[in-house]
Amino acid sequence: METWTVETNDGGGQLEVHTFRPLSNAAIPGSQAPAEPSGVVMIHGTLVTDSLYWPFARNLSRMLGRPVHCYNRRGRGRSAPQPPDYSVETEVADLGAVMDKSGSTDVVAHSYGGFVALNAVLKSKINRLVTYDAAVSLSGNLHGRWRPELEEAVTAGQLDQAWAHLVQGLGTAGPISYLPMSALRTLSIISAQTRLGFEMRSLLPTAVTEMRAVLAADVSLDDFRSLQTPTLMLSGGWSPSYFAETGRTLANAVPAIDFAIVPLQFHEGPLRPGRRLASRVARFLSGGHVPAPVGA
Repeated sequence: METWTVETNDGGGQLEVHTFRPLSNAAIPGSQAPAEPSGVVMIHGTLVTDSLYWPFARNLSRMLGRPVHCYNRRGRGRSAPQPPDYSVETEVADLGAVMDKSGSTDVVAHSYGGFVALNAVLKSKINRLVTYDAAVSLSGNLHGRWRPELEEAVTAGQLDQAWAHLVQGLGTAGPISYLPMSALRTLSIISAQTRLGFEMRSLLPTAVTEMRAVLAADVSLDDFRSLQTPTLMLSGGWSPSYFAETGRTLANAVPAIDFAIVPLQFHEGPLRPGRRLASRVARFLSGGHVPAPVGA
């Protein structure tokens, strides 16, 4: 893995990038070797950093024989903080900067990352796009998922209460999402003792900002009717149903978009071990054919 940085286009600082290549010495970090194929950029979801996607990115790189670049979005790791005027335009510009600097043409995105990518594909050149449980608000369908109590709890420093509202509102934690608030608060306290749980709690303020950005950038079918980029929208078979409903609606209206359910997968599918999901993504990015893995 190579670690390097990309300067943001708004002068806000830098974005931390982690690159996986099928051959460890393929190129200098941040540059594209002359004989190297174009890269793929992976965009992570909310309440996490890009590190959870490294196994998926490594598998995808080996399957494709291409570099895969994960980057920490604003407010994480060594990336710049979210600016006061943060919006989807901030994220779209950041994705463009990473794609330009890394020589990438394709994008794979999860959850909030799918929201970023679906907005970016309307405004910039992406060759092929794959989303998994894209958190895009289509004709207001996510407005009911927003809980003002989440922001109130974050502002008051009541992070366990905020985490519980987020989990219940989005329903992305599987059966856990349906537990009563008291049980979720207890789970938050327990999970905060782990590295991942502590990290998620520290990212709750960014989740508030990002959820507001999703609602502010509500889209309609008309926004996508002229889309030409081949796009595959995937949803986990055990993910909240609203992700699949959005994917089906867009695929039924837009010829460039395909939709499919991935059986036996929860919302956090790209974060789980295994190669099946990566293989499905690689097949689409390769136009239906997955090359033999390159490198070790």
